Amino acid sequence: MEIPDQPHPPEPGQPDESRTAMSSTPKPSGENASGQNASGQDAGGRETNTPASENSGKSFSVLRTWARDLFFCVVISFFFILFLYQPVKVEGGSMEPGLEDQERIFINKLVYRMGAIERGDIVVLRYPRDPRKSFIKRVIGLPGDHIRLAQGNVCLNGNKLDEPYVPSEYLDYHSYSEIDVPEDHYFVLGDHRSASQDSRDFGPVTRGNIYGKAVFGYWPMEKMGAVK
Repeated sequence: MEIPDQPHPPEPGQPDESRTAMSSTPKPSGENASGQNASGQDAGGRETNTPASENSGKSFSVLRTWARDLFFCVVISFFFILFLYQPVKVEGGSMEPGLEDQERIFINKLVYRMGAIERGDIVVLRYPRDPRKSFIKRVIGLPGDHIRLAQGNVCLNGNKLDEPYVPSEYLDYHSYSEIDVPEDHYFVLGDHRSASQDSRDFGPVTRGNIYGKAVFGYWPMEKMGAVK
């Protein structure tokens, strides 16, 4: 009978190889259970790929953020257009040279609910003889003003009104009856005096018929800017 070899006890000062082989090798700090470290590299320093599910989750989160921001932009734009600003198209040349035919502008529909109509404002109003139509004119006379139109000049309360926005070739040299602007009414004129239907024809307009102030031109591009 052969007797199996017996393991010899380790000599003093030498490691116990059997226990060393059975124990687990400690992992470097920062390495996870799959052999990857915190920087996305395996134990050999090679780059490892991020799982596809994690990438798709991030993409969905970005898209959801964009969709949310787009939604709020649309809502805010709708609010501004519906309650504050409205795009309109100028038809005709009665406000030339400042505003030309087919020019696109924004009007502020809220400003006169909070503040006063001022002389020189360019306003959008309902045509008194047909409220379905809208006109755009410049405010010349306020309630209580005395106005006289003679030989192309506007005399306001006895003084000639300075109107740099009306070139000489656009003046109307006819004379009209003097008028006192009634309370809650406004005297409006087009800048192209010889080609405008305005308060010289249909008289002063009520405040209730004025519903917007021209504030900004956006088309054509070369005329983009504040309306003056």
